[in-house]
Amino acid sequence: MTLLIVRVFFLLVSVIVGQQIGDIWQQPLIGMLAGAGFGFILIALESNMYRVSLRGLSSMVFGLLLGMVVAKLITDILRLLPIDDYFTSLAQVVMTMLFCYLGVAMAIRGKDDFNLIIPYVRFRKENFFENVVILDTSAIIDGRVVDIVKTDFFQARLVIPRFILKELQQLSDSKDSIKRERGRRGSEILRDMQKDPAIDIKVHEEDLPEIREVDEKLLHLAKRIEARICTTDFNLNRNASIQGIKILNVNELANAVKPVVFPGDRITTKLIKEGTEHNQAVGYLDDGTMIVVSEARAKVGEEVVVEVTSALQTQAGRMIFAKLT
Repeated sequence: MTLLIVRVFFLLVSVIVGQQIGDIWQQPLIGMLAGAGFGFILIALESNMYRVSLRGLSSMVFGLLLGMVVAKLITDILRLLPIDDYFTSLAQVVMTMLFCYLGVAMAIRGKDDFNLIIPYVRFRKENFFENVVILDTSAIIDGRVVDIVKTDFFQARLVIPRFILKELQQLSDSKDSIKRERGRRGSEILRDMQKDPAIDIKVHEEDLPEIREVDEKLLHLAKRIEARICTTDFNLNRNASIQGIKILNVNELANAVKPVVFPGDRITTKLIKEGTEHNQAVGYLDDGTMIVVSEARAKVGEEVVVEVTSALQTQAGRMIFAKLT
């Protein structure tokens, strides 16, 4: 809405300026039309610049200013020489164009080496750098990240890269029914997060077209803006750790906050099915932890009180072994 007001205001100003210029040649109507056309052209160009990176734009401005300064210094030196003013003016134009072009080209090429406008940094009295967490596709589809964010556990701004949105869209349009369902679920979760005023979430427009793999894009972007990545992907977790990028793994967090049980503790659980071993039965805690109860096959379908005998941590999660009391 604010952008629309700015555009309308700019268009009105363009029309008024066009009218004033048209009055000079006694053609105010033509001046108004020319001003309106100029305004519409600029608004059309601006509306198609949503993919322009703020980092790239700041680098370009820096290179342009640097080129102008260098050109000014050189032409000031030329003015000290006994050269005709015409050639001095011509040299000034040529030098300005040359060094502005070189400055912009070098700044854009080396934009990763500096950043005048630091994304996702909020300056305060103590020069506090805000934390940034990038959500990947697996974390969005998983859905548990929504509840984690609402607890203010991250205390950070969430960032969704544009290429992650594209990947979700590709999954939603997939011919594979499982992938299509996952993509649609992730899109719905993301829309709910964006509508929630309590969640600080932002779309990062830089697409990194020079990198093909989505995981590599994530790692490169995390390095560039010094962010952490929230994921449930084991391979991404491993690659990020090798490169020194901090990872927030939802599965590891879920395992870490599971209730701790010790041998001798008593637990009430419902036995769901028979176990793999003789006379065993299997139940589950509320957090999904499996409980294997010995000598309890006859109690399948009942809610029983069991006594913990041992616990085992596996790659798939934690298993608790117990016996009937």
